[in-house]
Amino acid sequence: MEENHKPATSSSFKKGDDKEESSEVEKTEKETKSEQPQSQDIDDKEKEERAGIKHTLQKSYDDIETFLSKLENDAEAPEIPDFVHKYVDLVEMKLSKHEPLFHDDGSFLKVVDQISRLYKHLSDSVEAPLTNRIGQIQQQAMCYLEDEFRSLLEEPDLKQEVVADQHGEDQSTLDQSKEESNFSGYSYQVIPKLNKIAKEMIFGGYESECCEAYMVTRRNIIDETLNKLGYEKISIDEAQKMQWEALEKNIPPWIKAFKQCTKVYFSNECRLVETVFSGYPSLSTNLFSNIVRGVFLQLLNFVEAVATIKRSTEKLFKFLDIYDTLRDNLSSLDGVLPKWAEELRNEMTTTRCRIGEMAIFIFCDLENAIKSDTGKTPVPGGAVHPLTRYTMNYLKYACDEYKETIEKVFKDHSKIERANSTNKPRSYDGDSEKNKYDDENQSPFVGQVLRILDLLDSALEAKSKLYKDIALSCIFMMNNGRYMLQKIKSSAEIHQAMKDTWCRKTSSDLRNYHQTYKRETWMKLLGCLNVEGLNVNGKVVKPVLKERFKSFNAMFDDIHRTQSLWVVNDKQLQSELRVSISAIVIPAYRSFLARFSGYLDPGRQTEKYIKFQPEDIETFIDDLFDGNSGSMSRKKP
Repeated sequence: MEENHKPATSSSFKKGDDKEESSEVEKTEKETKSEQPQSQDIDDKEKEERAGIKHTLQKSYDDIETFLSKLENDAEAPEIPDFVHKYVDLVEMKLSKHEPLFHDDGSFLKVVDQISRLYKHLSDSVEAPLTNRIGQIQQQAMCYLEDEFRSLLEEPDLKQEVVADQHGEDQSTLDQSKEESNFSGYSYQVIPKLNKIAKEMIFGGYESECCEAYMVTRRNIIDETLNKLGYEKISIDEAQKMQWEALEKNIPPWIKAFKQCTKVYFSNECRLVETVFSGYPSLSTNLFSNIVRGVFLQLLNFVEAVATIKRSTEKLFKFLDIYDTLRDNLSSLDGVLPKWAEELRNEMTTTRCRIGEMAIFIFCDLENAIKSDTGKTPVPGGAVHPLTRYTMNYLKYACDEYKETIEKVFKDHSKIERANSTNKPRSYDGDSEKNKYDDENQSPFVGQVLRILDLLDSALEAKSKLYKDIALSCIFMMNNGRYMLQKIKSSAEIHQAMKDTWCRKTSSDLRNYHQTYKRETWMKLLGCLNVEGLNVNGKVVKPVLKERFKSFNAMFDDIHRTQSLWVVNDKQLQSELRVSISAIVIPAYRSFLARFSGYLDPGRQTEKYIKFQPEDIETFIDDLFDGNSGSMSRKKP
C-alpha cells in the first residue's frame, strides 16, 4: 500500500447527510455574506457540483451493479460500456477532493464494494489502463477505510462507564445495558461500522492491513488500560537491578492487572474480535490468539523476573500473593482460551510451579536464618531473644494470613521441601520411629514448622549457655519458651495445625526450667535457715544462729539486687514466679524467725541480725524481674 494514496486525515468519514451539509453551507453563506460577497458565487457553484456528482453516482451505481451482475454470471466478459469509465472518473474525483463519502446509509462502502468487484473481474481485461486506475482507486479507498478503522478503534466510548446513580438508573439495569452494548468499551453504533469496514477490506484483498491495524490498535489500548491500573512492564534484567522495595511496589498492580485480564479483558476481547470479524472464525481466532498471547506472556514475564531475584525470608508473602493469583485465576481462562491456547495454560502452570518452589525455598531459608545467628552476646536480663521474636512472628503471620495457600504450596511441591534442610528432628516422646516430624499423617508444611521450632529451641539452648548464672539461663529459656508458646496458642490456624504435641512438650520444658531456677536460687537461700547445728546439748548456739541470720540477709540482698535487673515480660509468667518464690521462702523464714528470734538480745543485736520481716520479704520478691535496679529503700526500720 503506497502512502501517497492515503489522505492526510480521516475526516472524510465523519457522519453527515445531505441535509446537514446544506444547512452548514447556508449558515456559512449567511455569516460571511457581508464580509466576502464574492464567495457566494463560488459556494453556489460547489453546491451545484456536489449535488450533480451525488446524483450521477447514484444513477451510475445502479448501472454498475447491472454490469457487475453480467460479469459474475456470464462466461464471456461483455464489452466495457462508457458509463464504467464515467463512474470511475466520478469516484476518483470524489476521492481526490477528500469529500465525505461515509454516510450512515453506507453509500461509500457500497461504492468501495463495487470498485473492488470491478477490479477483481476486470483484472484480466485487455483494458489495462482502466484496470490500473481502478486498482489505484481501490487502494486509495482502502487507505481511507484503514484510517477510519483505526480511528474508530482508538476511541472507545468510555463515557458509558458511569456510576448508576449519576443517571438515576438501577445498577442492574445499567450493568445489563453495558453488558449488551458496551462489553468492550465501544458503543453499539461503532461496532457495526467496524464489522462492515473489516468485511470490505477483507473482500478487497486487504486482509493483512485490516488485521494488523486491529491487532496493533487493540494491543496498545490494552497496554494503556493496564498502565492505568499502575502496572508497568519490567524485564528480568531490570528486576535484577531493582531494590526489593521498588520491585515490591509493582506486585499489587500486577495482581490487579492479571485478575482484570483473566476475568474481564480477555473475555471482552474475545467477544469483540468475534463480532468485528463475524463470518471469519479462523481469522478472529488467530487475532485473539496473537493479542492475548502477547499480553499474557508479558504478564508472566513479570513473574519470571520476580522469581530471579535473590531470596530472603521477607519476600515470602509477596511470592504467595503471586502464587494465589496464578492459582485462583487459572480456571477463569478455561472459558476464554480455546484448545489452541493449551500452550498458554502450560506456561501459566510452569510459572506458578516456579513461584511455588521459590516460596518453599524461602520458607525453608528460615532455618538458615536461625543457624546463621551466631551472636555471642547474651540478651540483658534474660529477656526474649530478637531471633525468637522474629521467627515466631514470621510463623504466626504465615499461618494466620496464608495457611491455606502455603499448605497447598507444600503439598504440591513437597519433593523439594527438604532440599536445604539438614537438621534431624527430635522426638517428643523419645520414640524416634513413631514421632518424627515427617509423619505420614502430618502435612509437609506442619512438618517444616516443627523443624523450625525445634531448630530455634536448640539455638536458644546454645545461647542460654552464654549466661554464667544458671538461674539466669533458666529465666532466659522460660522467657523464650513462654513467648513461643503464647504465639502458637494465640494463632488458631497454627495451633490447630500442630495440635497439642508441641505445646505439651514446651510446657513440660518450662516447668523443668522453673524447678531448676528455684533450686539454683531459692533452695540455696533456704539452706541458711537450716536448723541443723543450732542446738548443742539442748541449747541454741548463738554465734551459729547469728551467722545463719547474717548469711540469709547477705544472700537475700544479693538475690534482690541481681534479679531485680532480670526481665520477665510475660505478666503471667512473672506472677507465677513471684508466687512460687513466696510460697517456699516466706513460710520457711516466718517459721525460723518465730522459733529463733527470741534467742537474740533485744535492741541493737536484734536490729543487726534480723533485717527483714516476712512482709518485707514479700515486698522485695515483688520487685523481682522488673528490669529495674534493686533497692531496699522500702524496708521499714
